[in-house]
Amino acid sequence: MNVPEALLPVFLRATRANKPFISAEGAVDEVRRQELRPTSSRPPRKLRPDVAVTVRREGATPVYTVSPTTSNPAGHVIYTHGGGWVHEISPQHWTLIAQIAIEANTTVTVPIYDLLPHGDAQGANALVVRLFHAARAEQDDVRLAGDSAGGQIALSAALTLRDQGHAGIRTVLISPALELTLSNPRVPAVLPTDPWLGVDGARVLGRLWAGSLPLTDPRVSPLMGDLHDLGPMLLLTGTRDILNPDAHLLVSKAQAAGVSVTLLERKDALHVFPLLPTRAAAAARARIVAALRA
Repeated sequence: MNVPEALLPVFLRATRANKPFISAEGAVDEVRRQELRPTSSRPPRKLRPDVAVTVRREGATPVYTVSPTTSNPAGHVIYTHGGGWVHEISPQHWTLIAQIAIEANTTVTVPIYDLLPHGDAQGANALVVRLFHAARAEQDDVRLAGDSAGGQIALSAALTLRDQGHAGIRTVLISPALELTLSNPRVPAVLPTDPWLGVDGARVLGRLWAGSLPLTDPRVSPLMGDLHDLGPMLLLTGTRDILNPDAHLLVSKAQAAGVSVTLLERKDALHVFPLLPTRAAAAARARIVAALRA
């Protein structure tokens, strides 16, 4: 089912989807609410008949593997889900992950990393780095992908791995959080058009997620890192998203560092628009799949 794009902002405002992000109080309340009543991280029972889903533990962390059953997959993708570091993986994430597995003919690893108040940037970074090393022991081609908060985790992990000698990691970033102080001077101009995110609450969540690290640490704010020797990057963003201005800074900084970047920007599209039930999202998902083929 495809929903008209114009209806989505109306729905998001009516359901107060931005409540955790527009105020410090809303952010703190959401962390507490999710801690008391966490949602399930399990994939839908009827995800797709042509994928196999398995789960293992990395310490106490569930790590899912999604792979096609009708072909021999090539390469490996580690996908980190979004949700403001406080919301669990959603059915929309699982749908995209299954599509990537089938249409890109690849294995997808999905870490269910610890959320706030128990998780932090340093722990998530270390987890993805360990999963990358494990995947590289079996596959030469390992790519990283993520949306929103998960985009931050994916790009931060790519920087850490680059520093460990793994240059050229390919990344796909969907509306990524890139600089957690949200200090870009263009953000206030975009804010009134964004029905999903907000600044004050997002800053609180960002500070909590940073934990013991400074907000300028690339494991927290990857835009602050040196971007040299990263692999090709696909960056998807909509203009009705307060994270959009930093997406443009990432493109400029990456290109200056010699990184090949493809920017897929949709005018008037919302945060994480490729996950939404629209025609434009379907086209964006096809681009994501193409970028993640081995």
